[in-house]
Amino acid sequence: MAQLELRGVQKSFGAVNVIPNVDLDIEDGEFCVFVGPSGCGKSTLLRMISGLEEVSGGTIKIGTEDVTYKAPAKRGVAMVFQSYALYPHMSVEQNLTFGLSLTDMPKTEIKAKVDEAARVLELTPLMDRKPKALSGGQRQRVAIGRSIVREPKVFLFDEPLSNLDAELRVQMRIEIARLHQDLGATMVYVTHDQVEAMTLADKIVVLRAGKIEQAGSPITLYDDPDNLFVAGFIGSPRMNLIDAKVVSVDGKEVTVDLAGFSGTHVTVPTRNGIASIGDAVTFGVRPEHFVPAEETQVVISPKALVVEQLGGVSYIYAEGREGAQITVEQKGHAVAPAGSNVDIGINPATCFLFAKDGARI
Repeated sequence: MAQLELRGVQKSFGAVNVIPNVDLDIEDGEFCVFVGPSGCGKSTLLRMISGLEEVSGGTIKIGTEDVTYKAPAKRGVAMVFQSYALYPHMSVEQNLTFGLSLTDMPKTEIKAKVDEAARVLELTPLMDRKPKALSGGQRQRVAIGRSIVREPKVFLFDEPLSNLDAELRVQMRIEIARLHQDLGATMVYVTHDQVEAMTLADKIVVLRAGKIEQAGSPITLYDDPDNLFVAGFIGSPRMNLIDAKVVSVDGKEVTVDLAGFSGTHVTVPTRNGIASIGDAVTFGVRPEHFVPAEETQVVISPKALVVEQLGGVSYIYAEGREGAQITVEQKGHAVAPAGSNVDIGINPATCFLFAKDGARI
């Protein structure tokens, strides 16, 4: 295991600069997840760490060693891909053993490493099977096991659960989290699924257009997003974002009028109170932060369009005037016939304001 350090890392494809300048520290033993929309550069950044993609500028260190221009095999990393990349003609045991068999390691030591990886990943009963006789989750565990036996300094995962169905994804998330706890290894994980990021990460790095928008713990990014992009990306369902106009400013409290709910004023505590009367801003509130109407003085009444009943929780998809879209989470079974107006309360303490350029106010 080792610390990972990126300084001024850049990547260009011809005249297109896809990674302008990335500085990042990943601590020894940390589980770091890169998230962001398609094309944001997360897989490119991972491939540069692995050595599969050449760096256009900057330095990459693993531990104290500069590996910027080292071959992938010399970096002490192991990568698990979206495709399992198993040898179809080999058994599970042979797949796990193959990489080590090309080294000078004694056969007894190879067997000990393979047996331990199989035990950790619960593959021992499957050692004689070929990949075609395995489920998707079992194949992915073999791919992970092939990395474990190498005892790398850093594990790299490139969307390893994308090919699995929903139930298997949940199961494999738990297994990867448990594996990290057992190994205490440094892991870097790429996904477009922010639920995976929230459940697995010690640190989330949110990328957009090759730049880091914010890095921090999952709860920090959820509770304290730096900007509109991070606020809208982290959280499922996503944060409600409503156009608003500033009507008064008092120290670090800003009062806004919500578009689509004309006459509804909300006074929001802000980070800095830097706003002026008349400014166009974006008001944010998460679906789970709405409260019963009787618990607050700020109440809106959007029209229910669709209600999803999921048993323990319900989601009401509603609309205000001027097309303002609202998603409301309610515990238990929501009663809101389509076309009816739903009274929901807003707790100003849990709301956010963002400036026209997306910066957090």
